[in-house]
Amino acid sequence: MTDNGSASGNQEAPKGAPTGGAPLPPSGHGAPTSDRQGAAATKPDVGKRAIAWIIDAVVAAILSYVPVIGSLLGAAYILTRDGFAFDFMDGRSIGKKLMKLRPIRDDGGKMDLETSIKRNWPLALGMLGAVVVYAPFLGIIALTLLLTLIGAILGLVEIYFVLTSPDGRRYGDRFAGTRVIETES
Repeated sequence: MTDNGSASGNQEAPKGAPTGGAPLPPSGHGAPTSDRQGAAATKPDVGKRAIAWIIDAVVAAILSYVPVIGSLLGAAYILTRDGFAFDFMDGRSIGKKLMKLRPIRDDGGKMDLETSIKRNWPLALGMLGAVVVYAPFLGIIALTLLLTLIGAILGLVEIYFVLTSPDGRRYGDRFAGTRVIETES
């Protein structure tokens, strides 16, 4: 009798499945809306991603109104938003949770703060300009403007990649080894 590869795991990957051994997210982290085999290879809805980003920007803006440390809190939220293990966030930002999106790691690991920082530093860099305003040294305005300009350029590059990449991965996703998928919850 032949085994046909069913027990040994030598079956061919379904059409559209991710290549290179990139596993799908664990079943406890929300199943993608389409079939599980091809979901990680599809591009998530750009409109949903934009709305999720706007929601997260509003959260960061609200945090920035906290006296003295508000700008730092807003930047910290943008930087770490996908790595929190709180039950209501479930390893994703508030915006992604509301829009039923999930960042996943290509290696199948759980999203954590380190991965979130790697993924979101291009988006948080521009917010550091607001933090520098409070630093007591010469050249504050020039450094603030420089950080804001660099942050704006990086933000535009990230938008370009989300719109033009076949899988919707931006530079931060490539750097951190992550991607965004749509989920049922």
